[in-house]
Amino acid sequence: MKLASLPLGLAGRATVGLGKRVTGLADEILGEQAQRRTAEHLFSVLGQLKGGAMKLGQALSVFEAALPEHLASPYRQALTKLQNAAPPLPAASVHGVLERQIGPEWRERFASFDDTPAAAASIGQVHRAVWHDGREVAVKIQYPGAGDALRSDLRQLARIAPLFKVLQPNFDVKKLTVELRERLLEELDYELEAATQRQFADAYRDDGQILVPEVVHAGSEVLVTEWISGTPLSEVIAEGTPEMRDRAGQLLATLHFSAPKRAGLLHADPHPGNFALGDDGRLIVYDFGATARMPGGMPVQVGRLTKLTLEGKADEVVEGLRSEGFVPADLEIDAPAILDFLTPMLAPLGAEEFQFSREWLRGESTRLTNQKSEAYKLSKQLSFPPSYLLIHRVTMGSIGVLCQLGARGRWRDILEEWLPGFADPGQDEGRELEA
Repeated sequence: MKLASLPLGLAGRATVGLGKRVTGLADEILGEQAQRRTAEHLFSVLGQLKGGAMKLGQALSVFEAALPEHLASPYRQALTKLQNAAPPLPAASVHGVLERQIGPEWRERFASFDDTPAAAASIGQVHRAVWHDGREVAVKIQYPGAGDALRSDLRQLARIAPLFKVLQPNFDVKKLTVELRERLLEELDYELEAATQRQFADAYRDDGQILVPEVVHAGSEVLVTEWISGTPLSEVIAEGTPEMRDRAGQLLATLHFSAPKRAGLLHADPHPGNFALGDDGRLIVYDFGATARMPGGMPVQVGRLTKLTLEGKADEVVEGLRSEGFVPADLEIDAPAILDFLTPMLAPLGAEEFQFSREWLRGESTRLTNQKSEAYKLSKQLSFPPSYLLIHRVTMGSIGVLCQLGARGRWRDILEEWLPGFADPGQDEGRELEA
């Protein structure tokens, strides 16, 4: 009912032909003030819903970079609020969770505790406090009922999942939704998140580029970690210098590609609310609820096929994509067409230096979604292996943030250092790294 109240469709505001494009609709019947009210309504409803709907809002906040400027601009401020803010949980409810998780004497564990949340997100909110030993800490508290709400959201997703067959006939939608459900439900387990954060902290301890706060205490619904502050990535996006933007982008890409090799994990929630730029120039990473376990590192075929595409080796690319399950076994496909489909996506790696931008992302989005384009027609014939779901989602999310930053860098250098198979695509192409 809450979602239905969102005025995004604008159906009740004007009688418009069904064939109208959404952008034309917005231009015709929405003035600047009305668009702003719509944007604030969007933030309010998605923020109150939390759970899966809040996650939807966070995803939208990243991908606004792909929308046309005249449509995205009024929504940008409201959407980016979802990256690190939401309507707070009442203090009494916060205290109730702490009492259940830590015990009736929970206040004795803290020298001080601020009842006003410092940040709030999809399934929990963060409070600033001082631990009994004097350490400044961040206390993440899960919303009561968040688990039931998220499970309900996911059941709704499963019910509508068959509709995606219309969009992508060759996708195994059932397996994809199962994979998505399992990964999202893991975010409810703060003890699992604590173990993951410790693994990241061990991998990057004393690192000159990435900083991971240490875990202080963990329960199933409460997680206490070191408080480490910096300039939130949302602020870097909004008003950072070009040097700050470039630095943040290069560190985000380094985390994305180095973590599978160094920690055996992939950080799987790349929205700006989870990162900050420290005063010492390091990228501070805050949230480890969503991760992909990769004990053998990133699959070698990811790097191998990326490099072969850049080298224009069409037949080898098609063969590799078919073996991974992207090209159906019975599909006859034109190898050069696959290169035409993939190569523009890899422009950041084909150049000595490349600056990500909203304009570039919009161009790629248009190329891949325009029903008259060859890229769109080809994409309808391809499949998508569930084992690559999280890798794809994280990569696309990271690209969205890089475009919001407008970051410039030598991205190919990062892949050559950290991505298996990229520097040497002729290496063993077996699936020993699949796990």
